[in-house]
Amino acid sequence: MNLYRKLLALVAVAATTSLLLSVTVYGDDDDHEDRHDWFSQSRLDVAPVKNPAYQEECGSCHFAYQPGWLPERSWRKLMGDLENHFGDNAELEAEAQKSILDYLVNSAADNSNYKRSKRITGSLKQDEVPLRISDTVYFKRKHHEIPARYIKDNMEVGSYSNCAACHTRAESGSFGEHEVNIPGVGRWDD
Repeated sequence: MNLYRKLLALVAVAATTSLLLSVTVYGDDDDHEDRHDWFSQSRLDVAPVKNPAYQEECGSCHFAYQPGWLPERSWRKLMGDLENHFGDNAELEAEAQKSILDYLVNSAADNSNYKRSKRITGSLKQDEVPLRISDTVYFKRKHHEIPARYIKDNMEVGSYSNCAACHTRAESGSFGEHEVNIPGVGRWDD
């Protein structure tokens, strides 16, 4: 009987420890975004851009958005209509277009293990095909408290598409709340 109680106590401690670890790791991401170890980076942010062709071609005109911000269906639609890319002609040679599309599809939100990418995917309806990150429910929820004048009327920012203007570690794929510094406003923490 004594051995049974010890075993039961050991199982209870293990279960409690597992539960506490789960709550700590998978709880509200805002509470843990300023941790920069491997585990929090791989689970709380989006994968940084690792494709030189994408960085060069797309990043030469705008911020090279991490593929984990949009689902595969969105990247396919965006890359399929590059001649009408938000009012510009961004056509690429066929080989470059295929290479970049393959990278975007393989790293898309719905093909990613990163926590924010999973949350993007979870915020979308199955038939929804957003062409802008700022059109997703997840993005809107994360930015709803920021007055438009801090973004749209701010010459150093201009629009929500200028991620790197406020997110100090955006290029590395880190978008933690505690890393936001709005030009002319300062650190933002809701």
